[in-house]
Amino acid sequence: MKNKLVLISLFILPIAIYLVFSTASHNSLFLPTISKSNQDIPTDWYSLDGNPLSMKDKITILGFVGDNVIENRGNFFNLNQKIYNKYKGFKDFQMIMVVPKGNEKKCQQIIDELAPITGEMTGWKFAFSTPDSIQDFYDSYKLIGQLDKNKGTPAVIIVDKELNHRGKKKKNKKGEDEFKESYNTISAADLHNEMTDDVKIILREYRLALKKNQNERKDVFRDNIKENIEKQNK
Repeated sequence: MKNKLVLISLFILPIAIYLVFSTASHNSLFLPTISKSNQDIPTDWYSLDGNPLSMKDKITILGFVGDNVIENRGNFFNLNQKIYNKYKGFKDFQMIMVVPKGNEKKCQQIIDELAPITGEMTGWKFAFSTPDSIQDFYDSYKLIGQLDKNKGTPAVIIVDKELNHRGKKKKNKKGEDEFKESYNTISAADLHNEMTDDVKIILREYRLALKKNQNERKDVFRDNIKENIEKQNK
């Protein structure tokens, strides 16, 4: 009898709980994929601190600042307050802003201005390269929006750990499905009402996947316990 109770608590009950939660799914639990296996940050690009940059195995907010770094400091502030401050505690979350070479001091100035109100700034990163290389990298994502003459745009996108571009499905004026491919950093409302939830969804996706893997490992452990108990009863 005691052995049966052990089996129920270790094996049957957790499975029942898992089935209840696994069937309670909703479309908003997952963020649609717009494009898969996109290009990572090129290895010949460089950062402010000299450390290599990569989006692989990170949830990345990817932006293209252009040459008007200081002029667009308000966009940085919006992105910092509405997105970065909320998710900076996640080790697998980062912001990478792509900037033409020659703007290193301006970008450091932005970091220095944000640090007093933000604290931890290790997740804020800048990637520097030539205008032509930046354009080629941007074009590889096949986005509808375009860079301006300074190789910048107020739009940012979400890239997941597998380098997939993620976004949201919505209805256009004709009632047809289309993707929201980016988020406007000029609009604090867009960041707060749209992007905040979408980042939360993708973070939750990975947490659920991690929990599922942990549960599967626990199932193996329970199977071993069950096998040992059955052997003892023989």
